Amino acid sequence: MSAFRRSAAVATAVVATFALHMPTTSAQAPALDPALVTRATAADAYAKTRPGTTGIVVFDRQTGAIWQNGNANRLVWAESTEKLEMVASLLLRNESGAITLSASDRDLMHRMLNVSDDDAADALWKRYGGASFARDLGRFGMTASKFRDAQPYWGWMRTTAADLDRLMNAALAQLNPADRAYLVREMRSVGAVQQWGVWGAGPAAQPGNKDGWSPDNPDGSWLDNSVGFVGPNERFTVAITGDTATVKNGDQVGRETATHVASILFQGYFR
Repeated sequence: MSAFRRSAAVATAVVATFALHMPTTSAQAPALDPALVTRATAADAYAKTRPGTTGIVVFDRQTGAIWQNGNANRLVWAESTEKLEMVASLLLRNESGAITLSASDRDLMHRMLNVSDDDAADALWKRYGGASFARDLGRFGMTASKFRDAQPYWGWMRTTAADLDRLMNAALAQLNPADRAYLVREMRSVGAVQQWGVWGAGPAAQPGNKDGWSPDNPDGSWLDNSVGFVGPNERFTVAITGDTATVKNGDQVGRETATHVASILFQGYFR
């Protein structure tokens, strides 16, 4: 965990949050709402009928209950979901006084979150040092995530649905109220290019998401990943990863799978 100046009370809360978010088989562990478990099981069954491999995680921020499918810890290329970690890291550094975000920085952050602008990510990666973002993975509970190269680059990182969900949950838990509201607002108003994946939960679920996609992975695979939240007060965090390697029209297939998974999970759940 990076050495930002945080109060003992906040640090304790963060540790408790991570403890709740770690997968467990204990009989004492909080149970997800049975109705949502039924939906999650149906979503996983649907995903298994689709080409490729899909990882799914749903975490209840109110109770600490978690549900994940058998591919939740499968490593995939993170693609632009890493931009969410970059933004959360920069906001926390700014809060601690380690850096002072400029108007230019904030414009680049907006472009990354809204339309997943790669040039904006490149600029911030170079400006604030890519290695610093790599060091901050642990701060967000991204214990399995790793960069391909010794000199890390945001576009070449492997992650899991479980890590992405911990990232989303940790960002919501650690940011101060103003920055948390900013992140939520940005993710709930993404551009059309990112209105898929968790977005498929539907308007009543008040979704927010950051998506990642690309065909240019070293193994030639298409990846379509989506991480975000749904519900009043961002009640649930959700991560969906999709690997459609060698699948014809893999990008379209992956996005359809991720969007329909979110729809099965949450369409009609919030009333």
